[in-house]
This record gives sequence, structure tokens and C-alpha cells, in this order.
Amino acid sequence: MSEANPFESLQEQVDDAAAYLDVDEDVIGRLKHPERVLELTLSVELDDGTLEQFRAFRSQFNGDRGPYKGGIRYHPNVTRDEVKALSGWMAYKCAVVDIPYGGGKGGIVVDPREYSTNELERLTRSYATELRPFVGPERDIPAPDVNTGQREMNWFKDTYETLERTTAPGVITGKAKSSGGSAGRIEATGRSVMLAAREVFDYLGTDIEGATVAVQGFGNAGSVAATLIDDLGASVVAVSDSSGAIYDPDGLDPRAVKSHKAETGSVSDYGDAEAKTNEELLTLDVDLLVPAALENAIDGDLARDVRADVIVEAANGPLTPDADDVLTERDVHVVPDILANAGGVTVSYFEWVQNRQRFPWTEARVNDELESVITSAFDELVDAFESHDVPNLRTAAYVVAIRRIVESYREGGNWP
Repeated sequence: MSEANPFESLQEQVDDAAAYLDVDEDVIGRLKHPERVLELTLSVELDDGTLEQFRAFRSQFNGDRGPYKGGIRYHPNVTRDEVKALSGWMAYKCAVVDIPYGGGKGGIVVDPREYSTNELERLTRSYATELRPFVGPERDIPAPDVNTGQREMNWFKDTYETLERTTAPGVITGKAKSSGGSAGRIEATGRSVMLAAREVFDYLGTDIEGATVAVQGFGNAGSVAATLIDDLGASVVAVSDSSGAIYDPDGLDPRAVKSHKAETGSVSDYGDAEAKTNEELLTLDVDLLVPAALENAIDGDLARDVRADVIVEAANGPLTPDADDVLTERDVHVVPDILANAGGVTVSYFEWVQNRQRFPWTEARVNDELESVITSAFDELVDAFESHDVPNLRTAAYVVAIRRIVESYREGGNWP
């Protein structure tokens, strides 16, 4: 699999879109780099009394449209360039769905499976303590990402509020409802993937009912997307996680597979489903492929073997730029991550709004508002795709996003 540098991939995507816009090269230059990157060494006491050091990062990419916004991931492969790229994707994601945020992303180099709950709490609180001067409801608003969730967000919020001697639920999103979280937040990313799939099939004049679907990555986003797409009448024939893939041409029941994974720890050995590798799943002959794992899942070589007609990106950066080029040549339609998985940050925005107003919304309202945001953004993406004569939907999404960020930058002016 490709070892493409995700930050270089982001910059290439920006350059591709800038070629279709009348924007000065120096202005585009500032949209290809984060405004600041904080690198930390966290010293955390383990349960046996020893100290261990952990590398951690927080990248703040662009604040022209509002506070920085983006998740915190716990993963052994977190790197500085990955965090920079993810913060950039967040800036463009927020712009493409037109919510008033910039881009941020954080990460700690850690395999959370190797540490106790108490150790992870101390690690999270150490990270929150170091980030305290740089975050806040009007500065930078973190959220969950890979291997983090409500628990870690609650710890982060409590640490910030304790040290600041205040109540500030809007400092972080993705919290439990009892701590100021929003209804519908857990399902939000998978829901936007479903909405994006529904819209692109409608745009292409194809019925999603009866369409065959493969989902690579059966975590939160992938499992929710699979379930909701199945509810549209599509047939989910394959899913995978880190243990491998399962395939049944007659269709799988995503809810039953999720229950199986909860009981056994993986999707493997589910019923009579055929075992396959993750790479085999990515090249199945299906109508819709949903990559929902980590970045760089499909490189240029693998893209030549992809047989799906449509790809909807649930993960961030699952295709390398080379893969994009190959799939564009082959007329495979790709709904890019910065629209397809924007449900998470959109409902995070709704959570922040509810926290600021101290007024919770019902889940029905959250889902209705999310559908409105995603469908409107898809319509604007299609308008850009058709009016700018761009090669693919990803470039169209960046055209929309860059145009909005540049407009905010120009309106605000520039000063030392």
C-alpha cells in the first residue's frame, strides 16, 4: 500500500483546485500550510508508578472563517505531517459545508489498547492541560477522532473547566449528552455518508435501492453508514475491520454484523460469509464502495483494480492523488471526504451552538438540520463541478471551499 505523505496529498489537492480559480499564487500559498503546529512531550505516571513520555501534536490550520475545529486521535502511527494534513482537510471540510470554523487536528502517539483506563485518563488530562492556553469555545474546539470518544472528551472538558475555574461545555464537542453533548452526534458521520451516497446516486440517475455496497472499516462511521445505506434498500455485501473482510453476495445484515463484532471483537467468522482480505474488499465488483478506515487505503496501483462505480469517502484521505487520477480517467465518481464525512463536524457545530445557547435540540431536529446542510453542500458541489469544468467532484469541493476561505480572508484584510 502507498506511503504517500498525507500533507503533500492535501497540498496537491489544493493546487489542483486553484488552477480553476482566479486567486493569486501567494494567497493560495498561505492556504497550503497550517498557521501553527504545537508539538508536545507529555510525561504521564503509569499505574506502576513509573513515568512514560508520549509525543503529541495540535495543528491549527486556518482561522479565517472562525475558531479552529478538529478531532483528537490516539494512534501509534500519528505523525506531525498527518496532523497537519488532517487539520487542513478540516478547514476545507468546514468551508465546503459552510459552517463558521477553521481547521484543527490533534493526536497522541499511543496505542490505547496497551494502557489502563486510569492511565488513559491521566494522559488525556495531561494533554488538555498543555493545550489549555491554545483552546477555548472561541479559539480552538477539539472533538473525538480515531480511538477517542465521549469518555476522553468528558475528561478534556472537566480538565479545562477545573483549571479555568469556569463552566465551558463549548470547549470541546463529542461529549456525552449528560455533559452537554448533542443528540445524534455518534451517528452523524455515518449519516452524512449515507446522505452523500443517496445524493450522488440520484445525481447520476441511478437507483440506490438494490445497489451492492462494500464498506472497508467497520468502526463507528463505517457501521453506521452501512446500516443507514442498508435502510435505503441497498445490499451491503461486504464489510471489513482490522481482522479482515467478510463477503456475502446475497447481502449481510449490518446490525447483526455489528452485534457479532461487539461480542467477538471482529467481523471475522460471521455466519456463512466468505472471508476476504481488506484489499480484496476494495476491488470487489460493487455499485458503491465506502472506504471508512484510515488514509491512503487506495493508491494508484490498487485504483486500477477497483471495480466500484461510485466511491463515497467515509475516512479522511483514503485515496492518494495518484488514485484520484486513475479513477477520474476511469469515470469512477468519488464523493470526497470533505463533504461525505462532514456530518461529524456539522453536528459538532450544532453541539457547540446548543452549548452556547444552553438549549438542547431533539435528535429529530439535529438529523433534519444535518440533512439540509449536506444536501445543500452537495448541490453547490455539483454546481461547481458543472460550471468550472473541473475533472472530478473532489476538485469541485475544493473550488467551493477555497473560494469561501479566500473571500473571508480578503474581507478581513491582512496586517502584521
